[in-house]
Amino acid sequence: MAKKILFLIIFPSIVHFSQAQKFDKQINTLATQYEAEVIELRHWFHEHAELSNREFQTAERIAKELKSIGYAPQTGIAKTGVVAILKGGKPGPVVALRADIDGLPVKERGNLKWASNQMGEYNGEQVAVMHACGHDTHISILLGVAKMLFKIKDQVPGTVKFIFQPAEEGAPVGEEGGAKLMVKEGVLKNPDVDAIFGLHISADTPVGEIEVRSKGIMAAVNSFRIDIKGVQTHGSAPWSGVDPIVTAAQMINSIQTIVSRNMKLIDAAAVVTIGAIHGGVRSNIIPEDLYMLGTIRTLDAEMKTTVHQRLREIVEHVAKANNAEATLEIDEGYPITYNEPELYDQMLPTLNRIAGADNVKIISAITGAEDFSFFQEKVPGLYFFVGGCPSGNDTKKAAPHHTPDFYVDDSGMLLGMKTMTALTLDYLNKK
Repeated sequence: MAKKILFLIIFPSIVHFSQAQKFDKQINTLATQYEAEVIELRHWFHEHAELSNREFQTAERIAKELKSIGYAPQTGIAKTGVVAILKGGKPGPVVALRADIDGLPVKERGNLKWASNQMGEYNGEQVAVMHACGHDTHISILLGVAKMLFKIKDQVPGTVKFIFQPAEEGAPVGEEGGAKLMVKEGVLKNPDVDAIFGLHISADTPVGEIEVRSKGIMAAVNSFRIDIKGVQTHGSAPWSGVDPIVTAAQMINSIQTIVSRNMKLIDAAAVVTIGAIHGGVRSNIIPEDLYMLGTIRTLDAEMKTTVHQRLREIVEHVAKANNAEATLEIDEGYPITYNEPELYDQMLPTLNRIAGADNVKIISAITGAEDFSFFQEKVPGLYFFVGGCPSGNDTKKAAPHHTPDFYVDDSGMLLGMKTMTALTLDYLNKK
């Protein structure tokens, strides 16, 4: 009897392993078959980079490619988003796969044949536009996955929702956009999504490697603005006015103590940065007012509350001590990009199997932010990084994301295609 029970316990695992092996062979064959096509798509999207909520050509091309595969894409979601649904040949749960599609106001400095020469409007100015964060590869990878899964759709036990999301880098001032707007418009409904997967290519991670962690992998982010009002006067007689610049200087110094003196950094990292200060026009005029812009990054909800509280206290009391007036505005920002532990544990064997366990690195959390977190607030999600640094290159010398020299290699997309496809099939088959 004991032997029979043991067999019943082990048998489903044997069946699943055998099924995974079968799918892996198909995934490898199809990914290799479509790699050149995906690379060509990547070059086109890179060359035609567009800013957030303005991804008109990008969305049109995505829809065109999906239609050519056999999908009936929905367009105009969250302004320029595109969604397609694959109904498998067997009943099962619903998995969503997401790719962000917007570029950045960065002028490309590389010598690529497919470099971007696009222009766009950002904050009222004409700016160069570049895919300086790899979203061109994300689009192309997901289109490759859509083609691979469509090819074997009769074997897919469930439904796959492909989400091509605009405005991950943030909607223009005064507009809604991104994952938050997609969620608001119901992208995780009809059919209801059970889990969502997303990836990001990384310029300083070797091609062939994956980086991931359980729980918080990227920080919550909040932007803030501080307005300080003083009394304008001649620079030769500062006692006759109220100096907002001196007030700002004291405020900045005090703000730096929030993390260094109030955060328990052995639990999680936190950052408070002042990135801009604007005020004054001449050397001999103390201005009436100025404003500062900054960012907050946190990986713990309680620490986030403390940072916001201390920032408000510092702004209020430093201004009062200098006889100035000050106001603070903190935006809603993005939540923590949080890999749900149960889903992480379930899918880590897939990452190890596809990339090789030695190539899957468990990393510390990153203080960058991602609006994929809005999806993860609603359904369990797994977010990970794939390598884009060419073989043989020094990862320490890779240009950072969001810079003119940013570069990720075409060869990094193959692992992205295989991994996203395998995660989808493994999840659907395990449920």
